[in-house]
Amino acid sequence: MALPPGGPVAVPSVPPATAAAPDPTTTTLAVLLIGPAGAGKTSVAKYWADHRRVPTAHISLDDVREWVRSGFADPQTGWNEHSEAQYRLARRTCGFSARNFLANGISCILDDAVFPDRPVVGLGGWKRHVGPGLLPVVLLPGLDIVLERNAERSGNRRLTDEEVARIHGRMAGWYGSGLPIIDNSQLDIPDTAHLLDEVLSRSIASPPNW
Repeated sequence: MALPPGGPVAVPSVPPATAAAPDPTTTTLAVLLIGPAGAGKTSVAKYWADHRRVPTAHISLDDVREWVRSGFADPQTGWNEHSEAQYRLARRTCGFSARNFLANGISCILDDAVFPDRPVVGLGGWKRHVGPGLLPVVLLPGLDIVLERNAERSGNRRLTDEEVARIHGRMAGWYGSGLPIIDNSQLDIPDTAHLLDEVLSRSIASPPNW
């Protein structure tokens, strides 16, 4: 069966003041979970997708980038024009997938380490790839928590402490941006996913200006 064309997802409709806000656990949504390495984005996104009452897909940018890379250029060994191009292609691929999921009534959650000081390739790129109805949420625990979680990683998912601190410092720029921020330093994955639903409920009723 041919898939229907996947157009950009529209901004969620703002309910009348007398109506109850849509339930984020049953509404078809496109969510972008932002955060530094070690914030728990992938774990929270997967749990959130697995425990919703409606079909929901988790689209991992890192997984897609690895598929795009296929041994070509690894940003772990240094950032260059090739790794930059791979991330652009991976984001476009994720955006295409998200639009097609949504066209078939399937919600999706994407995760990415989007920096506030790179709006064109960050939020701006996701807005172009998915649509203005994408709901961004920042997951930003304290630096000590991020360093601790990163130390538990292995292989190319583990970064140096210096790199983790640098990324976390850049992510702090999201404060004051108007985007919802969740500090999950003291929260486990289920509690963070529950708080994400509360944040999304507010975002549906009053979409962030981004």
